[in-house]
Amino acid sequence: MFPTPSPDDPERSNVSCVATTSPHRIAAFFDLDKTVIARSSTLIFTRHFYDGGLLTKRGMLRSAIVQLQLLLTSAGPDHVAKLRKHVTDMCTGWHAGTVRAIVSETLDEAVRPVIFAEAADLIAGHQAAGHDVVLISASGMEMVEPIGELLGVDAVRATVMEVVDGHYSGEIEFYCYGEEKAHIVRELAAEYGYDLESCYAYSDSSTDLPMLSAVGHPAVVNPDKSLRAAAQGQGWEIFDFPNPAPHLEWLRPAKAAWCAAGVGAVAAALIAYGAAHRHLPRPAAA
Repeated sequence: MFPTPSPDDPERSNVSCVATTSPHRIAAFFDLDKTVIARSSTLIFTRHFYDGGLLTKRGMLRSAIVQLQLLLTSAGPDHVAKLRKHVTDMCTGWHAGTVRAIVSETLDEAVRPVIFAEAADLIAGHQAAGHDVVLISASGMEMVEPIGELLGVDAVRATVMEVVDGHYSGEIEFYCYGEEKAHIVRELAAEYGYDLESCYAYSDSSTDLPMLSAVGHPAVVNPDKSLRAAAQGQGWEIFDFPNPAPHLEWLRPAKAAWCAAGVGAVAAALIAYGAAHRHLPRPAAA
C-alpha cells in the first residue's frame, strides 16, 4: 500500500512509495496524462468535484473547455502553464481532505474507463520482467497517488499543492514538470541503484524530453508534433494508442452518440455550458 501523507502534515513529500524497497535495478518511468490515461488526471474528476460541492456550474464549464483544449492541442510549455494556472485557481480554498475523499470514492468510475489498454499491458510487461514502475506526473499528488494504487505501480512522484489550515492556498510547494522529472529519475537511480542505461521512460509531451533523455530506452506515446520529430530523429520507439472507449453514462442520451464518434469532450463542454446557462432568459424573438 501507498503511505498517504496527511493534508495537514507540514512534512508532506512529493514522493509516494511502497513500504518495502524493491531490489530491482531497472525501472520504467511513466508520465501519466495522455500516456497512461487518455485525459487529464485532474480534470477527469471535475464532475465529481461538482457533485461534492467543490465546483460551481461555471467552474465545471471552464474545466470542460480546458479538457477539450488539452485533447486537441499539443502540451507545449504555454499550454501546460495555462493548465497549471487553471487547476491552482480552481482548487484554491478547497479542503484537501475532501478532495482526497472524493478521489478515493470515485476513482474506479472516473479513471478505469480512460486507461489505455496498451499502457496497462506495458506496465504489466515491465512488472513481469521484474522492473519497478514509477509514475511521474505534473498533476497533483491527491489525484496521482490513488491512480498509482489502481495501476499497482511501485512509486509515484507528483506535484504537491501547498496546504494551509487544511485548505489549498493556491501556491505550489513542488512542481513536478520538465527538468524536475529528469532530476527525479536521477535521484531515484542514486537511491535505489537503477542502471539508467537499462531503464525505460514513456511520455506524450515534448516537455518531458529531459526525462526521456535520462534513460537508455525512451519511448513516446501519442506524441505531440515536436516530440514525434525528436523521437524519429533519435530512433526512439513510437507508440500510437487508440483512445479507450469513452465513459458515457454521465452524458445525456442525446449527446452519447457524439462521444462515441470521438468528440466526447465537445459534448461534455456543451452539456456543462447548458447546465451553466439553463436559467438564463432566452433572447426575445425578432
